[in-house]
Amino acid sequence: MKKALIISKTEASIKAVASLLEGGGWNDIHYSTCVDDAKRKLEDNTFELIVVNAPLDEENGLEFSCRCAEETKACIILIVAKAKSLDAFDMVSKYGVMVISKPLNTREFMNIIGFAAAYRKRLTDSLDEAEKLKSELEEVKVINRAKLLLMQCLTMSEAQAHRYIEKQAMNMRTSKLKIAKQVIRTYQN
Repeated sequence: MKKALIISKTEASIKAVASLLEGGGWNDIHYSTCVDDAKRKLEDNTFELIVVNAPLDEENGLEFSCRCAEETKACIILIVAKAKSLDAFDMVSKYGVMVISKPLNTREFMNIIGFAAAYRKRLTDSLDEAEKLKSELEEVKVINRAKLLLMQCLTMSEAQAHRYIEKQAMNMRTSKLKIAKQVIRTYQN
């Protein structure tokens, strides 16, 4: 399901952007007319795409776009007046926010939406892989800590400690991590 949030101060621009998104297959579209409402929606939902039509009533929209980019995994598209598009790009591009100028060109907007979706998928895949590697590294650290304790407390060699953890995991039909945690609880201090 493609889930998007549109933030704009006017209902007319929300409808126009929503219509374009629907044409591109976005089927779960939320909208806000103010930043406070958008913040509440961001707390309660995970969006793949956030479209900010600047300026907003409370602020110019640039700062809000940057905060969204920092705090979510969504792709952020900022729509600004043509005269302000270069300045906006200079300010928000380092956050990964894409800028498009008004009036909207349908083809350009749809191309950016397609790029945003592909970018988000690559980003999400990279973050998932990083999280997996981080988890594996933590597991290795715990197992190595347990082996060190076995070597210190039971005067095992590293190979013996490694084999002990593996054998216990097989015999108990559990993970090496769980055995390592038990070893740490038993022999620490």
